Amino acid sequence: MTELTTMQTISQCLSSRGYLRAAMPEANLAMRPYMACLLLCVFLITGCVSDGNNKPENAKRKAAEANTALGMQYMERGQYEIAFGKLKKAVAEDPGYAPGQTVLAILYERLNEDELAGKHYEKAYEAAPKNGDVNNNYGAYLCQKGKIREAIEHFQKALEDPFYSTPEVAMVNAGTCELEAGNIADAELLLREALKRQPSNPDGLLAMAKLNYLENSYMTSRAFMQRYESVASHGAQSLLLAFNVEKALKDNEASDRYFYQLQNNYSETAQAEEARRLSDK
Repeated sequence: MTELTTMQTISQCLSSRGYLRAAMPEANLAMRPYMACLLLCVFLITGCVSDGNNKPENAKRKAAEANTALGMQYMERGQYEIAFGKLKKAVAEDPGYAPGQTVLAILYERLNEDELAGKHYEKAYEAAPKNGDVNNNYGAYLCQKGKIREAIEHFQKALEDPFYSTPEVAMVNAGTCELEAGNIADAELLLREALKRQPSNPDGLLAMAKLNYLENSYMTSRAFMQRYESVASHGAQSLLLAFNVEKALKDNEASDRYFYQLQNNYSETAQAEEARRLSDK
């Protein structure tokens, strides 16, 4: 296997997590293709590194690739301490290896070490400033920190990468970011284009449901919510939105159904508390 093929495979794995970086991360179904791709990454990279008949031209890069893949595997198993060791080794071996820096940033986010996460997202960007995956992930991080304009710039850079395999992910993230900033018109343009490319994108559908709810277009919001429900499982945020939509439509039976799902499955969340505040129950 060539180095280019290996890098493309890792890039595809990182692309898939774009769904997980969205501002409303309810798309649980995204984890399954992500894990399948992750295992493929590990298999391909391990095979590439262990082939004694083909000595690597860049031993440090190959070692960084292998440790990044292993770090991803341990991270998704919840073995964060081992993952941390592998990823730290990867970036020590090759600080210019953008996927290693990106995955380490993701791990720091999971550990609530936001400052360190930002540091490694920035290093990934410095290593590969034109890479679509790098810019999408960095943009999503910046959006979560409220740095909207900077985030949008990175999403745009992601879309300018002709080799970026999942532009709809960056479009959804950019649209969601614009929506959170109150830029409804810009958000709708981005989200509709993303859904034109990938009609079943759950984060895009959920964002459009929220956008239409904010615009008091409750029937349209319900329609997008129904499309969302056909491709993804509910989380606390989506259940609260569905509850609010049905409450606005004065469908008591439907609103009660979402209310009790939220209370039964996510009773300790801020969304459940908000639903209790809005309900007469």
